[in-house]
Amino acid sequence: MSCPDCFRGGITTTHPTGTETTIHGLRTYVAQPSDGVTPKGIIVIITDAFGWEFPNNRVLSDHYAQNGGFLVYCPDFMNGNSLDPAAIPLTDKIMNPAPSWFSAIVYKPIYVFQVLTYAIPWKSKSSIEKTHPRVLSFFQALRKSDPPFPTQNLKIGAAGFCWGGKHTMMLAADSSSSRVQRPGSSTPEALLDCAFAAHPSYIEIPGDLEKLSVPTSVAVGDEDTVMKAPQARKMKEILDAKKGDFEVVIFPGAKHGFAIRTHPEDRNEVECAEKAERQAIEWFTKWLA
Repeated sequence: MSCPDCFRGGITTTHPTGTETTIHGLRTYVAQPSDGVTPKGIIVIITDAFGWEFPNNRVLSDHYAQNGGFLVYCPDFMNGNSLDPAAIPLTDKIMNPAPSWFSAIVYKPIYVFQVLTYAIPWKSKSSIEKTHPRVLSFFQALRKSDPPFPTQNLKIGAAGFCWGGKHTMMLAADSSSSRVQRPGSSTPEALLDCAFAAHPSYIEIPGDLEKLSVPTSVAVGDEDTVMKAPQARKMKEILDAKKGDFEVVIFPGAKHGFAIRTHPEDRNEVECAEKAERQAIEWFTKWLA
């Protein structure tokens, strides 16, 4: 379920450097590796609730492209219905201690009402059930299309955050009914070569984990209010024992959203976010290079 930590965090002051275009029918932010670098593969960002235009999601796309050497797509999987970032400072005001009893009694209920005016429409329009067919269609089109750069074997990865983590793990389950053929191939193939998810939401344990068949890496904090510490440890136990290539890294002191909506004043959170970014880039390099 969604919780207040899904709607709070920090907003980057870094300016995104990529471009906007339309790919397979969806508005998409595109981040390129450095000039002269042939991408190792494509990474598709499946964002948190704040969507493809949220600066944090775009800046992280830039980091994956520049630091990892990938072509990165960040599509509008919510079809224009992403959560308004105005909810972030309001949720922080709700969650932080009130400066006075008057503020707690008078202002916090107002902030709660304002956040609900953003959250309820988002949740009704962008549920996993309503949006996953759009996500699936995009990846199928991507797999079936000619590579956008010179390569004999286009590799595709997905990186999902919060809301997007559920979609990513559903894709990593690799249902035979979702497979498609690459150009020039007669054999249907999985849509992903590997996956990464940070503080995923809506995960069913053990059900979603038992279905995974594509190499998957997960980053989660032990203070996550969506996937609480016992669930995170259970996830790690299941994936450590599962045959195949899987990993779960549990970050001490990290809360839900730490990898994408980092509070710049929280040194531990910043360090955890940087480690999660390196974790993702190393995982994608291992499987896409």
